[in-house]
Amino acid sequence: MSKYKRVLNFLRSEPWAITHEKLAEIEGLIELKVQGITMSAEEIHARIGDVARQSSSKQGSIAVIPLHGVISHRAGGLNESSGGISTERFAGHFRQALQDDSVRSIVIDVDSPGGTIAGVTELHQEIMAARGQKPIVAHVNALSASAAYWIASAADEIWSTPSGTVGSIGVITSHLDVTKAEESEGMTRTVIAAGKHKAEGFGPLTDDAIGYLQVRVDEAYTTMVSDIALGRGRRVSEVRDGFGEGRVVSATAAKRMGMIDRIATFDQAIDRLSQRRVNNLMKAEAGDTEPVAEAPTPEPLSSSEPVINAVVDTTEDEHDNELRERLERV
Repeated sequence: MSKYKRVLNFLRSEPWAITHEKLAEIEGLIELKVQGITMSAEEIHARIGDVARQSSSKQGSIAVIPLHGVISHRAGGLNESSGGISTERFAGHFRQALQDDSVRSIVIDVDSPGGTIAGVTELHQEIMAARGQKPIVAHVNALSASAAYWIASAADEIWSTPSGTVGSIGVITSHLDVTKAEESEGMTRTVIAAGKHKAEGFGPLTDDAIGYLQVRVDEAYTTMVSDIALGRGRRVSEVRDGFGEGRVVSATAAKRMGMIDRIATFDQAIDRLSQRRVNNLMKAEAGDTEPVAEAPTPEPLSSSEPVINAVVDTTEDEHDNELRERLERV
C-alpha cells in the first residue's frame, strides 16, 4: 500500500490543473486503496472511466491521438489508479505522427478533466513548435478541461462536438488536516524534521504555509494562461477574464468566447479534414501553387436543418481569416 500512500501524498501537496470534482473522485479512490480495499475493473470503470492503455490510430491519412482521462507527467501509480494518459506517452504518439510521411493531418481526440501541472507546458510548446508541418486539430469529444484545454490550445484549431464542454481554466490544490481524526482513533503523531518548512503539511497549515501554496498555484496559473493566450492568439487578460474564469462552458458558449473555432461531431471533423486533403491534391495537380483555403465553403443549410448539426456555422469565412492572422502572429 506504500505506493498508494505516496500517490495520495502527491495528490495533497501539488497544484493541479483539473476539475475539482475529478480530483475529489481520484482522492477517494486512492484512499480506498490505501485502506486495502480492492475494487473490480467494473467498479473502477464506474467511478473514473476506462483505464485501458491508450494508443494512436489512423483514419486514412489522418492520425488520431487520444488525450483521454486524467493527465499525468509519467505513467505510474496515478495512471493505474485513475486511468488517463501521461504527457510522456502522448508526446511519443505525437512525434511518431509528425515523422510518418503517410500522415497528412493530426487530430487530438480530447476527453479529459485535466490533470497534473508537470509536463503540460512542455507538451504545449512541442505542439506549438510543430505548427506548419502538418495541420493539427484538437477535437473535444466531449470534455476538454483545465490541463486538457491547455494542451488543446496549442493546436491550429479547436473543434468541439455539439454536446461538448470546455474550460475549467485554473489551478487548484488542497490540504487535509487529519489531526483530529487521528486523535479520535487514539493515535498521536510525532514529527521530527530538519529544515524550517520541512514539516509543513502535518497538522493545520500556518498562514505562511498557505501563502507559499498560493504562490505555487499563482505561478502555475500564470504559465497556463500565458500558454493558452499564445496558442489562441489572444491577450492574457482575455483568457484570464473571458474564458470561463475557471468554469466549464458549453460548446456554443465556448465558440462565442473564442475558446474553440468550430462545432462539429468527430465524424464530421474527420470528413472535413479529409475533404481539405482532397482539395489540396486537386489544386496541386492543377499546378496551383497559391495557398489553399483552410476549408471549403460549407453548403447552405436547409430551413429545416437544425444549426447544431452543421459542420461549421455562417461565420466560417470570418473564422478562417482570423485563424490565418493568428497563425501569422505566432
